[in-house]
Amino acid sequence: MCMSSSQNFYFSMQSRQSKRCRIQVHRLTRRMRSNDQEDGKEMMLKNLKLYIENMSILEENERLRKKANLLHEENLELMSQIQKKFSQFDHHVSTNP
Repeated sequence: MCMSSSQNFYFSMQSRQSKRCRIQVHRLTRRMRSNDQEDGKEMMLKNLKLYIENMSILEENERLRKKANLLHEENLELMSQIQKKFSQFDHHVSTNP
């Protein structure tokens, strides 16, 4: 089976184009893979920053909850003292008209 020179040229060109396409596809996939890795690193960095911010917010929330609890207890104590004073005042007024 003998091929003419034009057929030989066609197969040669087709092989070159095929090889060129494979190289371009390989470059694209490598570029996409590195972009995916960069995106993954960026996503992990953002996730870490959000995690740290979340932990900071939780710590502040706990600190404020403790402070609110202390203020509530102080408020109850002050209310108790006021009630005692008024009950003594009421008792004093009712005994000395």
